[in-house]
Amino acid sequence: MAGDLLRLTVLGSATPYASVDNPCSGYLVSHGGTRLWVDAGSGTLAQLQRHARLDELDAIWISHLHADHSADLLTAYYGALYADVRLAAPILLYGPPGIADRLAHFLTNGAVRSPLESAFDVRELHDGHRARVGRLTLTSRVVAHGIPAFALRVAAGDRSLVYSGDTAPCANLTGLAEDCDVLLCEADSAQQPADGDQVHHTPEDAGDTAAAARAGRLIVTHVGRSLTPEQAVARAATRFDGPVVHAAPGAVFSVG
Repeated sequence: MAGDLLRLTVLGSATPYASVDNPCSGYLVSHGGTRLWVDAGSGTLAQLQRHARLDELDAIWISHLHADHSADLLTAYYGALYADVRLAAPILLYGPPGIADRLAHFLTNGAVRSPLESAFDVRELHDGHRARVGRLTLTSRVVAHGIPAFALRVAAGDRSLVYSGDTAPCANLTGLAEDCDVLLCEADSAQQPADGDQVHHTPEDAGDTAAAARAGRLIVTHVGRSLTPEQAVARAATRFDGPVVHAAPGAVFSVG
């Protein structure tokens, strides 16, 4: 049945700021009646509402606290508490350690802390964190981005989607993605850094990660401004023999 498909909807994939026609990183993962908002980069809340209201979400999952992945949590807070949304309970929010205090610090404008927990039921991630959200099983692993950051595996029955978040190539991501149906992997960097720590994939790295994990399909996302999506896809395809496409805004993918 169509309603039982595991689906990935791209709300946005731009970095490090939204473009005219592409919000920052954000995705809607759905299966049956379960809806999971994955990353909340600037501009993605508007696109989310094409598919689901805030009070229709089962949970939100945030990979890390850079603004291009989390900024719309701030406006989601106001929507959840002070507009036309009526929450039956705070929205489950999975995110890196310290996410609640980080958001509350920004939102608080006086002596009294903003009631963040009235909008979000915050659960901090850790390496190997597992959760059940509706009909989805979520597994999170720490990845290499220079700050606390996580990748996500979403499983629904025998179907699986893995999202890299932002990271350099690392064993945790490859292991998490092993034999997945779809790997949604960032390809931010045109080339590896000449010095300093690597914190992003190049397109070739994305292809290598997909190949090492034996992924069924690679979707490159978070393509940096020095690359075109077409270049990123072509370069990733030199390292991965399976299908490679770009996470174009508005695209919908069936998983498995």
